[in-house]
Amino acid sequence: MDGQVTYAELSVSQNCLPKSSSPPSLPQDVCQGPLWHRFALKLCCVGVMLLTLTVIGLSASVVFLRQKLSIDKSSMDVQENRNETTERPSLLKCPLDWLPVQEKCLFFSRTFKSWNDSLLADCFTKESSLLLIKDQEELRLIQNEISDGGLLYWIGLNCTLAEKKWKWINGSFSNSNLLKITGNAEENSCVYISRTQITSESCEVENKWICQKELKPTRKKVCSAS
Repeated sequence: MDGQVTYAELSVSQNCLPKSSSPPSLPQDVCQGPLWHRFALKLCCVGVMLLTLTVIGLSASVVFLRQKLSIDKSSMDVQENRNETTERPSLLKCPLDWLPVQEKCLFFSRTFKSWNDSLLADCFTKESSLLLIKDQEELRLIQNEISDGGLLYWIGLNCTLAEKKWKWINGSFSNSNLLKITGNAEENSCVYISRTQITSESCEVENKWICQKELKPTRKKVCSAS
């Protein structure tokens, strides 16, 4: 009897113990969300990656262009400095036997020719022209270079048949206020100057002459320290 009671008590005590509870399982699709949400999330990730790569590429391109421009500018500055150190402008210089007067080089001939021969046979071969006088100051300076008052020099002024006016060989007409020419403007007349006079005479007469060319600057090479 006692044994039966004991078994009954044990059975009752075991039945009264609380059963171990486990958390209820959730449905499978609760945490995953709809399919289009996942697709949109993937697209956003891909877009962010592409945008990041684009920004990185543009930044690298800007840095490269800046470096290239800096290198090109430095090269140009070095070349300019090299040119400045190796070439310096010297004084304006005339060829040998030519005399500088203002911005011109003048050649005073030592022989005698007619006006046409002076122009064509000599001045043209020297890549120059007969003298053209632009103002009173230039005339004064040139006449001061004529040492002997008896020397006569052809200049680039003659009388044209059509206009019967004094015309320079560059096509412009002489200003009567500039040159006071002694003699008439007649066909085949040309003008010469002396230390004190400006006179017309037949172009066939042989006189000395004056050629002119523009005074050009020359550059002198200077060795730069390496």
